[in-house]
Parts: sequence; structure tokens; C-alpha cells
Amino acid sequence: MRMHEIRADHDRASIVVYQAYRPEIGRPAAEQGRFVPPFSRTRMTWIKPSFLWLMARSGWARKPGQEVILAVRISREGWEEALSQAVLTHADRRIYRDSVEWRAAFKHARVHVQWDPERTLHGQPLDGRSIQVGLSRHVIDRYADEWILDIQDMTPLVRKIHRLVHDGETAKAKALLPRERVYPLEPEIARRIGADV
Repeated sequence: MRMHEIRADHDRASIVVYQAYRPEIGRPAAEQGRFVPPFSRTRMTWIKPSFLWLMARSGWARKPGQEVILAVRISREGWEEALSQAVLTHADRRIYRDSVEWRAAFKHARVHVQWDPERTLHGQPLDGRSIQVGLSRHVIDRYADEWILDIQDMTPLVRKIHRLVHDGETAKAKALLPRERVYPLEPEIARRIGADV
């Protein structure tokens, strides 16, 4: 595992990202295959291709407001369009000359990217990083109306995997995890978001 690489469930045309929502947002989205009110299009929404990172973040769908876990399949074109507009949430010296240059770029960023420690099945941080992508109100309509191909409610599977982990059935739990592999990036996009190439 490289330090900064995108690992995801993806195919030729799409990539799966995960989100956690309260039931009144998550359940209708899964039922209708798209986000409907009270989903907000006026605030930033974060999408994450790492299943285990979101499990650590949401407490396996047990934290308030994060009880429904959605697998949102979006087009690769949409995913890469988002990344091509992204600005890191910190002044990475590999990308920006100084904090002044980064601050100027971040001020007008339509998409935010941050790298957080990847997680194990038990929630422990790893050395490798996992990408989180924040979509601002300027691009949420594109995400919600054009990029999304499918939305699945993963909550029953999440609960099953968590129960197996709790019971010490680690091998069975791992067998149920989504298959994530390295997502290939164009060099220009990789440089923009600080990914290893």
C-alpha cells in the first residue's frame, strides 16, 4: 500500500463512494436511487471510496445522524471531474509553493480533498491514507443529478459485518467487505490531489 493512493470498488465505467446519513435522508435515497429532500444541495457533502474508513467514522452506523450507510455508484467521468477541480485542505509543499498560494487556491475551491489514515477492520489507523472528497454547493447538482448511477443501502451488510467482528469471526467479516483496489489516475489529476504515481 502506497501512502497516498485511491483504493475503491470500481469498474470501467463507475466507482463506488460511501456516505452515512440519518434515516430520513438515507432511506429515501436508496429507495428512489437518487437524493431527494431533505437532502441538502446548499452545503458541502463528503464522499469516500474507503468502506472501512467510513465504518470507523460512523461507528459502524451507530453514531447519531450516521445510521444509514449508502453505497453510491457514480460515473468515473464525474469522479474525475470532481478531482480535476479539487484543492487539498492543507498546504502540501509538494503541490504549492507556499501557504499563500494554497490559501488563494483554497478560497475559490469547488471541491476539497483530504487524506486521512486508512483503517483496519477493527478501526485502527494504518500508515496509508484514504481520500475524502468534499463537494461544494457549486457541484452538488452535478453529483446528484448527473453522476449518480445507483444508490444501495449497505446498512444491513454493515451490521452483519460488525456483528462478525464483535464475535471474533474476522475471516468471515473480511470475506464480506467490498472489493477495493487501486484506482488509476491521470498524472495531472494525481499531482493535483497529492496522490502517489
